[in-house]
Amino acid sequence: MSHFHYKNGVLHAENTSLTDIAQQFGSPTYVYSKAALVENFSAYANACKENRRDETTALVCYSVKSNSNLAVLNLLSRMGSGFDIVSGGELLRVIAAGGDPRKVIFSGVGKTHEEMRLALSHDILCFNVESTAELDRLNEVAGDMGKQAPISLRVNPNVDPKTHPYISTGLKENKFGIDYDEALTAYREAATLPNIRVVGIDCHIGSQLLDDAPLLEALDRLIELVDRLAQEGIRLHHLDIGGGIGITYDKDKPVAVADYLTRLFAKIDKWRLMSHKGAPIQVMFEPGRSIVGNAGVLLTEVEYLKHGAVKNFAIVNAAMNDLMRPAMYEAWHGVQPVVQCATPSKIYDVVGPVCESGDWLARERALAIQQGDLLAIMSAGAYGMTMSSNYNTRSRAAEVMVDGDKVHLIRKRETASDLFALESLLP
Repeated sequence: MSHFHYKNGVLHAENTSLTDIAQQFGSPTYVYSKAALVENFSAYANACKENRRDETTALVCYSVKSNSNLAVLNLLSRMGSGFDIVSGGELLRVIAAGGDPRKVIFSGVGKTHEEMRLALSHDILCFNVESTAELDRLNEVAGDMGKQAPISLRVNPNVDPKTHPYISTGLKENKFGIDYDEALTAYREAATLPNIRVVGIDCHIGSQLLDDAPLLEALDRLIELVDRLAQEGIRLHHLDIGGGIGITYDKDKPVAVADYLTRLFAKIDKWRLMSHKGAPIQVMFEPGRSIVGNAGVLLTEVEYLKHGAVKNFAIVNAAMNDLMRPAMYEAWHGVQPVVQCATPSKIYDVVGPVCESGDWLARERALAIQQGDLLAIMSAGAYGMTMSSNYNTRSRAAEVMVDGDKVHLIRKRETASDLFALESLLP
């Protein structure tokens, strides 16, 4: 995380110290680096350019669920990003942030009638359809609106991403997508529906992939299916390979985006040249974590140090409701003191004040800290704020964006009255 570094013993986000941010905005607070976001998105955009792809042949669709703050979406939109959404609310966020709905792909297994109508009314780029029941519903909704719905089928290629089972999405036992062996039949059905326009194929096998081999294996399976469809006269205009490239949380060494895309484009170019006389096909990507994950930290304060016979606890003011990943996945996040200290370290579990034994952020970390010190929970830009809740009637954290030596508040901290503003007493 090169944009989070120590300077004179104090952890900085770009050119701004986290102590100054805590003094101004309090804690817990999510702190994002604009430079890191730009750099991470540019890794995809530049790799596309270097492989002679423009927007008509390669489109990066940022996965909104990873971090949906309007400022993040607006920044990426201004850089040319499309968006991968999984709800009607996320579509409205994209639009509120200035994103182009015509560059939006709509994924998710449970799209409602209302969400379909909303997306069709904004002429989104494509629906990633995940079942034949959804296909029938979308055909009906589009017909009622006098529209044709552009669709890809999300095909489940049964490729093992070798990642955590909770974030694995491409195996037969997962709820996502249409089984590979049933996809050809589903495409045939889609091609007969009057209010459906078949435009592409999609897959997403999971996230936090450190190796691109499973992604390239999934691509091979999609290529086989695209060729079989072409033989039946069903010609696709785009191929969506999904997201999934991982980030460094601890000692992880994810594949470089540029290396992965170069291998992927080479495979596609060879295929199109051999099978389709060089006819182009647009390639889409759905990165999320690899763009925002290491672009953010969660800033928190040590409320108490509790030393026991078996364990020592650093009780902080952030909790599982602020960062769910450790409790949900047993996910590992680095923990760094904001101000470096020369005193001897002790082994602590970093825990929050929520009334659950599962409320922990890090276990068995060597930390030289005192009560009142600030800690930074690293690599928290993805699936941090978007998965947060108000459990225990806790206000969700503030969010700030650092741009060099400037700090912008991009989401105010909630107040207690905000949390029950929509509730009513009985008469």
